[in-house]
Amino acid sequence: MSDRPISSDEALQIVLSAARRLPPVTVSLHQALGRILAEDITAPDPLPPYPASIKDGYAVVASDGPGDYPVVTESRAGNDGLGVVVTPGTVAYITTGGPVPDGADAVVQVEDTKLLLDSSNKLRQVRILKGTSPGVDIRPMGSDIAKGDIVLKSGDRLGPPEIGLLATVGVITVKVYPIPTIAVLSTGDELVEPTVGCLARGQIRDSNRAMILAAATEQQCRVVDLGIACDDEQEIEKTLDSAFSSGINILLTSGGVSMGDRDFVKPLLEKKGRLYFQKVHMKPGKPLVFAEILPRSADNTSNTILAFGLPGNPVSCLVCFHLFVVPAIRHLSGWTHPHLPRVQARLKQSIKPDPLRPEFHRSIITWQSNDGSGLPGFVAESTGQQGSSRLLSIKSANALLEVPASSCTVPAGASVAAIIISDISSLSSYRSQPSAQSYHSESGYRPLEVNACDPQPSGFKVAILTVSDTVAAGKGPDRSGPRAVSVVNSSSERLGGARVVATAVVPDDVQSIRDILRRWCDIDNMDLVLTLGGTGFTPRDNTPEATKALIQKETPGLLHVMMQESLKVTPFAMLSRSAAGIRGSTLVCQ
Repeated sequence: MSDRPISSDEALQIVLSAARRLPPVTVSLHQALGRILAEDITAPDPLPPYPASIKDGYAVVASDGPGDYPVVTESRAGNDGLGVVVTPGTVAYITTGGPVPDGADAVVQVEDTKLLLDSSNKLRQVRILKGTSPGVDIRPMGSDIAKGDIVLKSGDRLGPPEIGLLATVGVITVKVYPIPTIAVLSTGDELVEPTVGCLARGQIRDSNRAMILAAATEQQCRVVDLGIACDDEQEIEKTLDSAFSSGINILLTSGGVSMGDRDFVKPLLEKKGRLYFQKVHMKPGKPLVFAEILPRSADNTSNTILAFGLPGNPVSCLVCFHLFVVPAIRHLSGWTHPHLPRVQARLKQSIKPDPLRPEFHRSIITWQSNDGSGLPGFVAESTGQQGSSRLLSIKSANALLEVPASSCTVPAGASVAAIIISDISSLSSYRSQPSAQSYHSESGYRPLEVNACDPQPSGFKVAILTVSDTVAAGKGPDRSGPRAVSVVNSSSERLGGARVVATAVVPDDVQSIRDILRRWCDIDNMDLVLTLGGTGFTPRDNTPEATKALIQKETPGLLHVMMQESLKVTPFAMLSRSAAGIRGSTLVCQ
């Protein structure tokens, strides 16, 4: 293992490679909320199990038409409807959800009828005021769910609607992936319990343990509180050995992972298992340790434990929990896509980056009808001074802005990637979140990174858009976008100083593509926009249509040259439906 710091993307990839899904368990329906399904669920019978009325009214023979008819029987929800027959010239009263009687082929709602009562105020007949057609206001048997339909798939997360579906098809126990058990330990001679009233010189109250226990509980994990261990190697080792033999899945320690002569956590983790990395090139959270432990349980079976040596500074500790531990928890719990979601946000105020390390800047993002550019979007407001010991900097924060290392200030209005770390729907200024404004990045590829050192560069500003449902949903990495960025930037001098200043990923949706292209052309004034993907023959390949609707002048010559060059690589290039043209002063090519 090298002592060099690795990137945060590389660190996360290592963590997820080491994490293995826990074996499925069977739980009751009321224990399944929030779990990931480990089996397909099929319907044992149709829904509805019989033709059912959509409304309160009268079951009729549609060909009878309007007129006065005797009411021969009733069919209510909960009644099986057996033995009830409607013949021509008769009707049956029926309630919403009631079985449609044999012989009837339509339902007339109550509002389109009139009761005809006899002298003693008893129902004699009903007058049908409007004609109808066969099948009107009837749910056919199996119209919602057919017998044998797969109603839930393995990998689905069970929320309230999914729990309702399980109950609907009669599933009372279900196979799911279990939630991990997490043990939390704080280390440090200076730490005392939060209950201590008057601190002695050199003492601080242990905030990390309470914070991480709460964060793990919020992720629905079972937690084990290991307390505080002094900076004593034997005491820490004894505590670790006890935790490793107790059946936990993840160990989280805070403190003791830096370069001090009494930082024992890192060497002990290396002694007990395999140490993958000990430094991450990021701010905050550089001294992050990750190891894999393979202890033996009482029944002599191995139980892999993921061990994270989190930094001692509170903010660093919690930021590392969100960036690395939460995806690990999700992976163990069966999530198909454990990465935290990313969105694009515009800065409300300027940010001064760290000149040496990429920074995860704490912020509060809200959805606004006008993000300052004339379009709806997320707006990011910094939480203020970003010291790694200042817990106030993460108070109320719901996102971490990915700010690249730079010696230049990122100006207000610049677009940056924001990693969502908590529920944003509870914010008072939050509005609905259209998918067109959601952007995802994978493996070090940042959406809309703007280099603020040269807001009006002497060269050409290039933006690259990846169009892919898969990448936008976080279901796969973007292999085309980073490659295009590398090609353009490495050829900058040959291309007259062209450089990529913005990137994004959108789904194969016409409106999503139009929104980002319009912004880049009309607001950000890009010189060149390159789009990747969405030019094939499938119904979801919409990039040419979205592009042609925006460009003001086509450039067929470019398309001809692009096709000639592409055919040198593959004969399938002739199947690409490309588009190119100019909007304002921006050239758009795909």
